[in-house]
Amino acid sequence: MTTTPARAPAVGFIFVTLVLAIVGFGLLIPVLPKLIVQFQSGDIAAGSHAYGWIVSSYALMQFFGSPILGALSDRFGRRRIILIATAGSALDYIIMANAPSLAWLFVARLIAGFTGGVLSTANAYIADVTPPEKRAQSFGLLGAAFGIGFIIGPVVGGLLGNIDLRLPFWVAAGCSATNWLWGYFVLPESLKPENRREFSWGRANPVGALIALKRFPAVLGLAESYFILMLAQTMLQSIWALYTDHRYQWGPLEIGLSLMFTGVLTGLVQAVLVKKIVPALGDTRAVIVGFVISITAQICYGLASHGWMIYAIMCAGAFAGLSGPALQSYITKHVPANEQGGVQGVFAGLASFAGIPGPFISTWSFGWAVGPGKPGWLAGTPFFVGAAFTLLSLVLAQRSFRRDYTAQVPAAA
Repeated sequence: MTTTPARAPAVGFIFVTLVLAIVGFGLLIPVLPKLIVQFQSGDIAAGSHAYGWIVSSYALMQFFGSPILGALSDRFGRRRIILIATAGSALDYIIMANAPSLAWLFVARLIAGFTGGVLSTANAYIADVTPPEKRAQSFGLLGAAFGIGFIIGPVVGGLLGNIDLRLPFWVAAGCSATNWLWGYFVLPESLKPENRREFSWGRANPVGALIALKRFPAVLGLAESYFILMLAQTMLQSIWALYTDHRYQWGPLEIGLSLMFTGVLTGLVQAVLVKKIVPALGDTRAVIVGFVISITAQICYGLASHGWMIYAIMCAGAFAGLSGPALQSYITKHVPANEQGGVQGVFAGLASFAGIPGPFISTWSFGWAVGPGKPGWLAGTPFFVGAAFTLLSLVLAQRSFRRDYTAQVPAAA
């Protein structure tokens, strides 16, 4: 684990790492909610509430773990942290595959949450190996990795789930084991020795890490916006399977196919269009455009009365993916090389913290909306709330961009 392969680090290496991680995660999306409802004797409202608890427990542990792993990656390098994260994921999936009760699912999610540092470390890896002017394009490639992962993972998970609800968990464990082997034998280290810094618990705990952002005013100003945006996104992700099952009677395969379609669109936008559109618009305009598209798409998801409408909305909603790479590009340009891991860990921690209330808000509001006597369209309530949160995030981001611009432009004499 301490031997670094003699290969030059490049975006392609971390791209493979992220694809394997997302495939493993995507395998579970069509089946985990159904397994939880099964534990609840088929009660969709009770299953929805239990699912909210389980997803939130994962996010809570990730909130505490991400800044620690981010700070450790700044000290010991990205490769070691990726190995720890993938090992934790493999253990998580094995426990869930054998879980005899909801309690064991909680245990598995707690382990996976604390070791879930692949994404933030991947972002820091990109910052290590990419010049500032090309980072939006490189972060778009990571978005494409998400797209490919969601093309493969959910549809395979749906197919396997029709055979046995536990089978996708075993395959996910295999993906994580493969990812660990890739990291150990192939993935090169990206962080140069001269860009490393000492580990500090003051920066590694969530509160201390947030306080440390004060040294980067442009980045600190986006923390609130990013938290609320992630809150909205976790709401959409955590309710998708339950919502489409209830409103359109989609099974694991149909849910997997819908996510595969999302993955195809995401891959096209992130891999092909981001490198053309974001430089043309600039980071800040691309963020704003992506937010506006996201707000519109979420409202439409909540109002869609037929399943086929979802696919039409996805085609336009995929362009919301412009905001992620542009925002990451903007952040990395305001942070020095030896602190990329720590800052990315902070933002990953914020995303995790948003994942604590997000699933609660979406699953509990959904459980209320599908109660007896409620109209069908009310099931879209989590999406309407998510759209409102995204609008608030947009307002805060615009405020931060204006402050940064004012700080850089001298006042007129």
